[in-house]
Amino acid sequence: MGRSFEPVRPVDMADQGKRDMRAQFAALPWRRHDGKVEVLLVTTRDGDRWVIPKGWPMDGKTPAASAATEAYEEAGVIGIASERCVGVFTYSKGSGLPVISAVFPLEVTRLLDDWNERKSRKRKWVSLKKAARLVSEPDLARLLSDPTLLILLR
Repeated sequence: MGRSFEPVRPVDMADQGKRDMRAQFAALPWRRHDGKVEVLLVTTRDGDRWVIPKGWPMDGKTPAASAATEAYEEAGVIGIASERCVGVFTYSKGSGLPVISAVFPLEVTRLLDDWNERKSRKRKWVSLKKAARLVSEPDLARLLSDPTLLILLR
């Protein structure tokens, strides 16, 4: 007997303020290049750290759609977002706010030359192994170095 799952639902933020939220949705932009999986990292706005695009839940959007919007805004990519969360990582925002970020793969189909945050961010395609070395959040580095992640990106 198979399991039944509820369909993915959009986030309803009608009575919630963003500053009360402590969960974010992150995109893991990826592609196959010369037969190998690469992921796209972006710098923080101040340019001091490599990260993946992430942001607060968006009213009326699913978690994966919110993550895809962040990838479009922060990294200038368009792609196919998976509704399957491949992991989570934690970090503290500059204000000390603890945040847990759910990660959704985004298979990149288009890389834009001009995007919203191109003047404040750099982007770089790297292997999963190199991405794990470049990011500063330990939980994100562990996720990126998990060998099962490659299976989930197929």
